[in-house]
Amino acid sequence: MVGLFVAYLDRTTLSVALPSVAQDMGFAGDRFAVTASWALTIFLIGYAIANVVGGILTRKQDPKRVVIWSFAIWSLATVFVGFTDSLVVLLVCRFILGVAEGVYWPQQSRFAKAWFAPNERTKANAIVQYYGQFIAMALGFMILTPLYTAFGWRVMFIVMGCVGLFGVVPLFMAKLRPELEAPYRDRPAPEVVPARLSLAALGGYPFLLLLVSYITQGMLFWGVTLWIPLAVRSVGFTGTSQAIASSLPYLAAVLLALPISRISDRTGRRVLIAALGLLIPGVLMMLLPVVDSGYAKLALITVALGYYASSYSPNIWSILQSTIEPQAIGAASGIINGLGAGGGGTLAGLLVGLLYRSTGSYMSGFVVLGGLVILGGIALLIYGRIRPMRFSVPSRAETA
Repeated sequence: MVGLFVAYLDRTTLSVALPSVAQDMGFAGDRFAVTASWALTIFLIGYAIANVVGGILTRKQDPKRVVIWSFAIWSLATVFVGFTDSLVVLLVCRFILGVAEGVYWPQQSRFAKAWFAPNERTKANAIVQYYGQFIAMALGFMILTPLYTAFGWRVMFIVMGCVGLFGVVPLFMAKLRPELEAPYRDRPAPEVVPARLSLAALGGYPFLLLLVSYITQGMLFWGVTLWIPLAVRSVGFTGTSQAIASSLPYLAAVLLALPISRISDRTGRRVLIAALGLLIPGVLMMLLPVVDSGYAKLALITVALGYYASSYSPNIWSILQSTIEPQAIGAASGIINGLGAGGGGTLAGLLVGLLYRSTGSYMSGFVVLGGLVILGGIALLIYGRIRPMRFSVPSRAETA
């Protein structure tokens, strides 16, 4: 959780510092829009590629070793940005950040699978992955903006890189344990892991339905997240109220996650709960044109994103970990997150921007995202019908 919290802050540093970085590196003015877009999205390009490739290539490696090296590499790249005046170096470092974080992400599913019992896995995923991500989303700007304002963008990058190098990396080295010691490890030894990853190891063709659902949720998350500061401003929130309004969906997600995770672990209805986490938010987003008040629109977005994030996100990883062959967990996580978050997120950001240019409203893009995420929920319901869990959740009596 601590690692992912810092990882999301490292992703956010450039968004906070972009105006000053543009001024110092010479792409302010007419060049700003195009160059800034490349500077922001080159992370997602590296992230998408590395999730897929890194998840596959690290199948035989101990996840402890992988997360230590990946964290150290992107922390060094973050520190290096603070010392450079070159736009090319900035772009290279942001790409390295995306690649290293892309390799890092799939390892979290391997930890959750190996160290937590099946009947605790949704809660485990919520703590290991979910809370680090969404607490960072809710608090990140409040942490980074004062640091940037007081000391400038260079110090901010150096400080955040040093937090990783001298804080998280030593913490991982001291506290994480080798996978061979994990109590729920049921994967073969590295020397007998197949050299090639097969579709059968991923669960066969039903895996594609999981992928479809994750791409649509990635579009919902990133389509809203990339544009929400401007979207809430367009419906009347400015200044401090704009910052608070922008953070409300993520605060709602943090509050709802553990209660819904407990329900999911106790009932074992993970597919249904995750599917409702797409269907209900999709309907709420499609209701945006029906209400006129800015407060009503904010309420719909807050409930939709908060409910989606707390119901779908922790459960989808538990579903994956219960249906994929153990040696393919990291690879499957990387494929889904790379194509879903990297690919779907990039498409959604462009889609909302293009629809805003055509209609003058961010809400039109949000409505389309709502329709797409409903399709993802339907895909997940179909998956649940044709692909039952391989490892059922024990009843409370059995666990007792």
